[in-house]
Amino acid sequence: MPFVPELPDVSVYVERLSAHLVGQRLTAFRLPKPFLVRTFEPPLEAAVGRRVLGFQRIGKRIVVELEGELFLVLHLMIAGRLHLGDLGKKLPGRIGLLGIDFERASLTLTEAGSKRRASLHVVSGRAGLSAFSRGGVEPLEANLSEFSAALQRENRTLKRALVDPTILSGVGNAYSDEILHRARLSPLKRTSGLSGEELSRLFAATQSTLLEWLQRLQREVGDGFPEKVTAFRPEMAVHGKFKQPCPVCGTAVQRIVYAANECNYCPRCQTEGKVLADRALSRLLNKDFPRRIEDLEELAAARARDV
Repeated sequence: MPFVPELPDVSVYVERLSAHLVGQRLTAFRLPKPFLVRTFEPPLEAAVGRRVLGFQRIGKRIVVELEGELFLVLHLMIAGRLHLGDLGKKLPGRIGLLGIDFERASLTLTEAGSKRRASLHVVSGRAGLSAFSRGGVEPLEANLSEFSAALQRENRTLKRALVDPTILSGVGNAYSDEILHRARLSPLKRTSGLSGEELSRLFAATQSTLLEWLQRLQREVGDGFPEKVTAFRPEMAVHGKFKQPCPVCGTAVQRIVYAANECNYCPRCQTEGKVLADRALSRLLNKDFPRRIEDLEELAAARARDV
């Protein structure tokens, strides 16, 4: 399943782009897919000839700062990925959206799949970057009070609150699953129902999970460049681990499927043994839906005996 790069992944992109490209002059663009660029003024060509001053992250976006307060704002969306290679590196035919040539290297953008969602904006002036901030607090910079205030501003389920960029910046479907598992909280618990102890636990889990994964990705990439950006990693506790054993208690990980996403959780560690159901599944199975993990395990055992 595709994955929008989240805070740890985008942060590592920013770090490695900074290490490889800061100080180099941007010399050319190769743009076989013009729809990628979503702004007209200033034109993309205005960036040619300018030196790279730095990179930063705004939510899940990557910002390239050039001389003269000109900025390139790139959102990879679900299937966009960056690749750093030798100068003039050829763009792959169908999935190649953009090539940016610098003095000693080329950065290419690819997007898998049939839908083209990645975007590039050209922005003049630092003040223009504020339009790309959704207002969520930075989870690794906020204190407990700021985190709690943002989370409880509206009454949401925890899953939806964690992935809302107006509440929390840079967290999406994958890391929210891992955060909630570490915090031992149900994805469907309401923010208004959190106790002070639960808020503290969630805050600590958010920071420790994101920091742990940021450091893990930094170690893996080393002095290179991230080429395998994915949400489905063997070290994850529950995300993408449907029916696999929870690393804490051994219970089979369950999921709620909604739209194009799914929420993964451990019913023993997070929901006091209750099996959560999405609306479609509950409607389909009605009274036959297993409400408790014991019912689910009995059903699995019965099926195994039948086989």
